[in-house]
Amino acid sequence: MNDEAALSQRLDRLAAALERLAGPEPVPADFEAADAFVWSAEGKRFEPVAKVNRVPLGLLKGLAGVAPQLIANTEQFARGLPANNALLWGARGMGKSSLVKAAHADVSQRLAGEFAAAGTGLKLVEIHREDIDTLPRCLAALGASPHRFIVFCDDLSFDHDDTSYKSMKAVLEGGVEGRPENVIFYATSNRRHLMPRDMMDNERSTAINPSEAVEEKVSLSDRFGLWLGFHNCGQDAYLDMVRGYAKHFKLAISDEELAREALEWSITRGGRSGRVAWQFTQNLAGRLGQRLDG
Repeated sequence: MNDEAALSQRLDRLAAALERLAGPEPVPADFEAADAFVWSAEGKRFEPVAKVNRVPLGLLKGLAGVAPQLIANTEQFARGLPANNALLWGARGMGKSSLVKAAHADVSQRLAGEFAAAGTGLKLVEIHREDIDTLPRCLAALGASPHRFIVFCDDLSFDHDDTSYKSMKAVLEGGVEGRPENVIFYATSNRRHLMPRDMMDNERSTAINPSEAVEEKVSLSDRFGLWLGFHNCGQDAYLDMVRGYAKHFKLAISDEELAREALEWSITRGGRSGRVAWQFTQNLAGRLGQRLDG
């Protein structure tokens, strides 16, 4: 075998190895397949979700101050009108992610006729926190579709050594390209500014210009035009949630016994929230031998 043939074989093997490392070509997204999808960064594809895990809007209690704002913003966006990225922040288990999914379902159902006439739809796309650095690629794929998309990231926050927030800032607002006109970004977080407080304090204490360092860290949350705060609920609101679930699922228990058991359950959990109310409802239904259908 001459040198030229040997070199050609080596180049062929190198090309094959590079193709294996690159992986298969991404499969074109079929956004007609479902109303909700999960972005798979590794596979560069959108996985359809056959059944979204969500609670009907009417069962979300204690959100009168925030639910109408998110629904109105979502409807504006769905109709092609100006709307803001939304950050839902605050207490754990108080319905942040549930409200995003319920708002999507509510607006999709009410505007179904308009979407059908236009041949489009309102789709929900979830992106995991660890895949945030692939957000530009995700949005590029969505921008080519005629549908409108709510890109949703649950429990978004950044640690001390995480720099992916910088690319996210440019995508949401301020970059040359920005987010596509048919995409809006909703995120939930326990932190209002998405950064640990000690991280911001450390930046203030060690930087040459403390105010500029802190501005860099909090400017990400400024990319969200709509801030919705969720706060811990009191006993009355908690019992209202429990009663709402019991009525909806027709649980066979008296109101007095329901309230007593619900309060005992909250004490064992060390707090009251929508999540605790739902967990109590599941436990109660199981003990009563009833299913939670619908």
